Amino acid sequence: MAISISVVLLLTILAVLFLRNGGLKISHALVCLLLGFYLSGTSIAPTIHSGLTATADIVGSLSP
Repeated sequence: MAISISVVLLLTILAVLFLRNGGLKISHALVCLLLGFYLSGTSIAPTIHSGLTATADIVGSLSP
């Protein structure tokens, strides 16, 4: 568990740095992809899923 948390933290820092840099390249996208896979295996995954579902419901209920 401690190793996966360290990897998630490292990949999060890398993703933020890549996005702040302005150019998201293929290698940067792979880091973001790996971050998503590692996050899905952590205990925060259900919270992320419910947050995204609630956001999608709110956006879906908006009328133009």
